Amino acid sequence: MRLVLAATGASGSIYLQRLLHHLSQGDHEIHLVLSPYAKQVIHEEIGALTLPSGVIEHGEKSMNAPFASGSALFDGMVIMPSSMGTVGRIAAGTSENLILRAADVFLKERRKLIIVPRETPWNLIHARNIVTVTEAGAIVLPASPSFYSHPKNFDDLADTVVWRVLDQLGIAAPNACRWREEESPAEGQE
Repeated sequence: MRLVLAATGASGSIYLQRLLHHLSQGDHEIHLVLSPYAKQVIHEEIGALTLPSGVIEHGEKSMNAPFASGSALFDGMVIMPSSMGTVGRIAAGTSENLILRAADVFLKERRKLIIVPRETPWNLIHARNIVTVTEAGAIVLPASPSFYSHPKNFDDLADTVVWRVLDQLGIAAPNACRWREEESPAEGQE
């Protein structure tokens, strides 16, 4: 797959790092854009990203990246983590930097755009912006980890969100913990 990954200034750098880890195990073309605040948060939270070989980095101010145009074919874009400010600017269609322009392109071309907000609590403006981007075609997947997989460390916990992102992209996540259906009780046992 041809994918665009982006991060903005919300906490949750571990989610992007884990997504990069899982994507490195497949044959994907990965383009990466980090906002200046994302770089600052990454530094504060995990020091630095470990990038798989072949990742193509783009500056946030550049508009020469292929995915800034609808004529370039890409399969999906993930903004993880996304600040609510970024969600608001996508909802308003401002397109003033590469992340926002790419999100606009993915929406107008009806391509998969997954936005992973990490902020809480939300105010009414946040909720309305989420509705706006959802109505425009984005998939909003809040960074809400699950616990039924019994995560043993932060990577395991972050993976519960990353698995959902991979599901939305249509990329196999063979180690994903799936909710199991209850087995029917044996006859006579209820």
